Amino acid sequence: MGPALAAVLALAALLPADALPCGAQRPDSDTASKLPGTWLYVAGAAQFPQHQVEMLLIDHALLRLEPGPGQELLVSHFVAVGDQCYTHNLTYLEVTAGNATLVKNAITQQTEGMLMNTSSENLLLIQYQMQRERTYLGQYLYARNLSLSTAEQEEFEQHAECLGLRAEQIVYAPWKTEVCQVKAAEGSSSPHPEPGAASTASPAPGTPGPGSAGN
Repeated sequence: MGPALAAVLALAALLPADALPCGAQRPDSDTASKLPGTWLYVAGAAQFPQHQVEMLLIDHALLRLEPGPGQELLVSHFVAVGDQCYTHNLTYLEVTAGNATLVKNAITQQTEGMLMNTSSENLLLIQYQMQRERTYLGQYLYARNLSLSTAEQEEFEQHAECLGLRAEQIVYAPWKTEVCQVKAAEGSSSPHPEPGAASTASPAPGTPGPGSAGN
């Protein structure tokens, strides 16, 4: 766990979620049962320059969350780049009531991100970290549907500002094709090789998002 993520987790443990407009989600005993299902990728923001460029290549993306053992949720990613849909299931969510919901690598079990506090149960905001010469932070917004209100967009921009990002650095997915929507509807979750362009364009698949922050 990097120092930036550790600092956020430590702060989240001390203060209630509503005291942290950009703080970590504080799950309760019902959180794990409310998260399963399909989440649509709305937008992303990242400190890492290459991620900012690569997000422009993503047409749309989806997450499918399914119950796993205990309080874990299995994550399937679907990312549309051009006319191709790339999928993988390399991460899972670990929900700890009263603490945090962490995004973990399914192979190494290392923490790569966490769910952040939002005003609506219809929003899923994932903050992730990537370690290079320093720790880079980013975030990805998913929703149950793509009809976000102005207030919800402003909330996402506020979270981006907490990471030192400006509103103009946020990239919204255009959703011009349906290639991944069809694959997700078919229930496909078998891993495919990720394209070089999309492989780092997400929260770390290692993390819920379009690509992999670990690359």
